[in-house]
Amino acid sequence: MNNGIYIRRQRKVHVTNGNGSHSKATMAALLKNIEPLGFTLSPEVLNVAITLSTPDLKAFHDELVDGLRQMVGAHVLYKPMYPNFPKQVMDASAAELYFNAMLHYFGDWIGARILPKYKVEERPVLQDRKELKVIGLGSVVDFERIATRLLSAKTSISESDKEDLTWFAKHYGDDLARLVPDVVPLKENIAVLGSLCIRHTTLAESMLAKHIRTATDVLRLAVALSDGDVSLAENTKFKGFKKPERRVLLALLERIGGGTEDMLRHAEVWKRLGERLHPGDYAKRYPKTLAAFRVVRDALPFQTFNRTVELALRQRDVAGALTHLRTRPGELARRIDHLSRLRSDSNAVDAFEDVAAKVSSPVLLQVLAHFRERNAPKELRTFFPKGDVGKVRAITNEQPALPEQLCQRLVAICQSSLRERYRQLAPLGRVFVDERLRGYTVPAGLRSASKALHTVARGSRIELPDGGTVRFFIWWKDGADRTDIDLSAIGLGEQHEFVSHIAYFQLRDNGGHHSGDITSAPEGAAEFIDVNIEVFRNRGIRYLVMCVGAYTHQAFCDLPECFAGFMMRQAPNSGEIFEARTVENKFDLTGRTRFALPMIIDLAERKVVWTDLALKHQPGTHNNVYNNLSSITLVAKAMTSLVKPDLYTLFRLHAEARGELVTSVDQADTIFGIDDGIKPTDTDHIVGEFL
Repeated sequence: MNNGIYIRRQRKVHVTNGNGSHSKATMAALLKNIEPLGFTLSPEVLNVAITLSTPDLKAFHDELVDGLRQMVGAHVLYKPMYPNFPKQVMDASAAELYFNAMLHYFGDWIGARILPKYKVEERPVLQDRKELKVIGLGSVVDFERIATRLLSAKTSISESDKEDLTWFAKHYGDDLARLVPDVVPLKENIAVLGSLCIRHTTLAESMLAKHIRTATDVLRLAVALSDGDVSLAENTKFKGFKKPERRVLLALLERIGGGTEDMLRHAEVWKRLGERLHPGDYAKRYPKTLAAFRVVRDALPFQTFNRTVELALRQRDVAGALTHLRTRPGELARRIDHLSRLRSDSNAVDAFEDVAAKVSSPVLLQVLAHFRERNAPKELRTFFPKGDVGKVRAITNEQPALPEQLCQRLVAICQSSLRERYRQLAPLGRVFVDERLRGYTVPAGLRSASKALHTVARGSRIELPDGGTVRFFIWWKDGADRTDIDLSAIGLGEQHEFVSHIAYFQLRDNGGHHSGDITSAPEGAAEFIDVNIEVFRNRGIRYLVMCVGAYTHQAFCDLPECFAGFMMRQAPNSGEIFEARTVENKFDLTGRTRFALPMIIDLAERKVVWTDLALKHQPGTHNNVYNNLSSITLVAKAMTSLVKPDLYTLFRLHAEARGELVTSVDQADTIFGIDDGIKPTDTDHIVGEFL
């Protein structure tokens, strides 16, 4: 068991009855140690924990406390430049702030770390009252379902998901087979599973033979073994494969007949992989594979599926394109808008209706959401490119309108197909679906999601908790060289126009305060920003954009540790600057990027728009918010007007197909909610059992 994984994902622990006995005072002390972290234990957990032996209780306590401290960011020491923040920054003169900054920067120039010396004033006890999160009692079976659900996902999973699967593979060994579903629907996850089986089990041959079907599956496996991007969006530097690994990969290719057409989709990548696999050394054993490599290497004539379809579309031959696309339903679904624009009669829609049952649920949900809002006025079209870095692309929306009747028919086809699919699953009984789930997007495509205290899908709009002040925070430690990470905030108006910024070069702006710019972190460093919501709203600021940038241009992944988060504070000068129990979310910054936009807060609606994005391009000189202003405002506009499938629609379809809708939680056998039942943060449950 790994209670750290269990708590983070399910807010549960597994603990079994022992033969010990402890006093109420001992158990109260245990609770007292986790309450400052914002958590408590359920009566069920306490009833079992009290029976543990003294060594087992100590081990349980230490694992629990250490895990929770890591989750909320309380495992490090926070020392901002101004230790009596925010009041100290509010009261300081401009000259004092300027002098301290210049002295600190002079230290960088001479190779010394100079920080102002201030007496740390005693702070009033925290006045904010926060409800504690309850950790419940789980079971081994429930814990193991995490692995099964992740491998059952019909959409990409995150790096932290892969880390959890790696733990299962390392600790379960060949017993991992018991947790693998009969079908692993997503090709990327097959590659992850295959690499884990090769590294940690003796199951590789049987597991790969069962799940590998195409040449691209083999390519993804080679990428996974090389610790690359299994979405194939980013280039991978292939490792030097061992002879057994080479034979496994070549044998898989031979079994599927070489897969020439599939290989030509990624021809350049296959050329590089061929240099590592040396198929010519096994010409007699794997002749089909060698022939396929020769087509790729020598660019021999070969008509591919995509070339055929593209030629037909270029000639506006919709009927010809449909003939081919019918054989690949997912591709037809992704092209249905283009096909409808070329010819708005019912041919393309009829073809889509014929194959909809074979289209994956995530794609059907995307088509549903797209055509439900297809003709609504919108300035931008937003795309999320594949890859292990969270990026977004926004372009001007120049699509012509489509007949509303056609759009409605496509929506109806998607709904009908999904209901029919879900009808085959186990009944849910009476079902309650919380209306607030409309604000949460379906977790389809988590491959670049950050590891977080609370993981939700990009574009989700989360209720901002009570409190008049938003407090952003970051903590980092130097990498190989001096590392300067900057925390900034941008204030935008109703039309996303720039109004305000709070950054290292502007520590104060009416209603906003920065804890001071620290430019190195040999032992770790922290920065904070406070924003008074009412003051900012009175200034005409609607959107507050959190930004984190590496001024010294290191990628976040090259740092020993770097994380960020936010709190809500009603009395910001009470309690410690970092109060773990007030942390609303904490997330790791580990991507191959230097500038991150974790979230946007809609101050008017008091909603957190979860973005978890990185800017694609970096400025050539100073990596700060001012030089990225145009990109930031474009991203903010794109993310605050985003149209994506939402959880309310998904769960409502399940309820209609598998149960009876009810209007209150008390009436329900199954609950889809924000705080109860199946929640937006239960991403493994959602992607494994509801997509």
